[in-house]
Amino acid sequence: MPEPLPTPVKQISARNRRQAMDWSLVLASQGIEHVIEDPLESGWALTVTAQDYEAALATIHQYRLENRHWRWRRPFFQPGLFFDWSSLAWVLLIIFFYWWSAARPDLRSRGITDGIALGRGEWWRLFTATWLHADLAHLAMNAVFGLVLLGLAMGRYGPGTGLLAAYLAGAAGNIVAWFVYGETQHGLGASGVVMGALGLLTGQAFALLKQRNPFAIRLFTGAVLGGVLLFVFLGVSPGTDVIAHLGGFVAGTLLGSLLALAPRLTHRPRVNLVAGMLFAVLVILPWLRALAQ
Repeated sequence: MPEPLPTPVKQISARNRRQAMDWSLVLASQGIEHVIEDPLESGWALTVTAQDYEAALATIHQYRLENRHWRWRRPFFQPGLFFDWSSLAWVLLIIFFYWWSAARPDLRSRGITDGIALGRGEWWRLFTATWLHADLAHLAMNAVFGLVLLGLAMGRYGPGTGLLAAYLAGAAGNIVAWFVYGETQHGLGASGVVMGALGLLTGQAFALLKQRNPFAIRLFTGAVLGGVLLFVFLGVSPGTDVIAHLGGFVAGTLLGSLLALAPRLTHRPRVNLVAGMLFAVLVILPWLRALAQ
């Protein structure tokens, strides 16, 4: 009786043992039979039948898409806490706008929050005001604290998602200040965005309430009180727009509590790409409207 012909097989190369083991678990979860090859002969690889080869490649490709790491995101202090160094891009942007406003003094009158102008429908001032600063000390203060708080918020929620949420919180702070001050409102600065980033970090405490932990309430209370104390330390000082700061902090806390409910969604590459594009639109479009006046 003739022997059965051997089943044709193909190999999928892996960089190292860890990658081979990870891919092995992925294939096993999809019911794809495979064998991990001996690295002493030709390096780490997975052997599958020719019939399952395309399905195995597609499964591994999808796994890699869903688990891509943002290279600017790095562990910070302890496991689970990340800092995203791409917050430096925001710092460079506010420095650029400071230089631009120094070269063109009319930008301040076109971009600051003005109660009368907002009443006429000039909504773009809610966004453009966050890019303007009164002097170098004002810029330096927001750049330093913004780099740290935005970096932590972007590390927690994703680079695009965290940046967009903090930006929207800053605009919300300007809306609150307009409602309070009315036509007398005049303001500028990125402090609302910085306080929005602090609010985002505080809002993640609401995720603790979902945990089945007898100390969840205590942990939640401590986290919120810590955020409030930091707000008092950073956002309440003589000569600052406390109302806009408070509005940005509260808006950031609300957004953070919502985003904390879907932590995996906020880190998906497509979600962050869309959020980053929307952020760019909300930077460019308001300034185009301001310069067109």
